[in-house]
Amino acid sequence: MGVTTAKLQPLTHRRLFQWRMKSLARGNLLIASSLLMAFAISRFPHIRPTLWLIVPCLLSIWATAETVRCMQPRWSWFHGGVLMCIYTDLMVITLNLFFLIYPYW
Repeated sequence: MGVTTAKLQPLTHRRLFQWRMKSLARGNLLIASSLLMAFAISRFPHIRPTLWLIVPCLLSIWATAETVRCMQPRWSWFHGGVLMCIYTDLMVITLNLFFLIYPYW
């Protein structure tokens, strides 16, 4: 009937916050935050030159590395989903690099 205390875990015990464990959600959260950060720093409709855009670029590369860690040796539907996440990570990296390089062109 009631909730047992064994099933309730503190927030720090979840996979999202344990850096040594694989977490696809952590990679997706990092890539989304790097994209939002890049939009905010570059002030998107009027892209301005700033070197602070290096931070979202590095964050998106770290997020891609986190996503690649979730790959499995044999193909499965999860493996295909991770590949789709890696492709979106590459698109975000390209967009972040575009925001970084385009104003200096």
